[in-house]
Amino acid sequence: MEHARPLPDYLVRRYHGWKATGYEKNKGWYLQLAEDGQHPRAMVVSCCDSRVHVTSIFGADQGEFFIHRNIANLIPPAETGGNHHGTSAAVEYAITALKVSHLIVLGHSSCGGVKGCYDMCSGNAPELESKDSYVGRWMDILRPGFEKLGEGDDESRVRQLERECVVISLENLMTFPHVKSAVEAGRLSLHGLWHDIGAGDLEAYDPASGAFRPV
Repeated sequence: MEHARPLPDYLVRRYHGWKATGYEKNKGWYLQLAEDGQHPRAMVVSCCDSRVHVTSIFGADQGEFFIHRNIANLIPPAETGGNHHGTSAAVEYAITALKVSHLIVLGHSSCGGVKGCYDMCSGNAPELESKDSYVGRWMDILRPGFEKLGEGDDESRVRQLERECVVISLENLMTFPHVKSAVEAGRLSLHGLWHDIGAGDLEAYDPASGAFRPV
């Protein structure tokens, strides 16, 4: 593959720094992880956003979380066919192979994907309406959430949509037979969270009230 290039020097330096310090100090732990395989208790579906660092939020070590990241932490509804379904495949593997006990959907503030969906549905992002836009077609999953938004200014409505994104993903999870059966059998619990990056706050979805409450 002729277009591949060497790593930037700063990443090479960071790697060697980690290998000489972080790895050497915890070599036994890394060897155990390699030999015993992974046994995470929870799967986290979070956004690709570089500011969202799931392991830091929960103080987790390697091996604790099975993490899948995509644009706007969306989970599509279950569907079959010959297409590529990366998120659906990750969910299937977590439930059927790893047998996680918890599946967490983690949304966040200032999400570019959600803002793009809001602009698209408002008629302000025609480029995302193009059939050739991967982002636009992915964010179509969130269109039903836009239709549910209440009154308010654009900023508050986008914040509403960020939370609605989490709820829609939870609803879509229950369209997967292996998820539905695991939940109904008590082997799996679903959790919806929203993280305020600037404030460091975390809110959890309460299905009884349909609202997000501080953790």
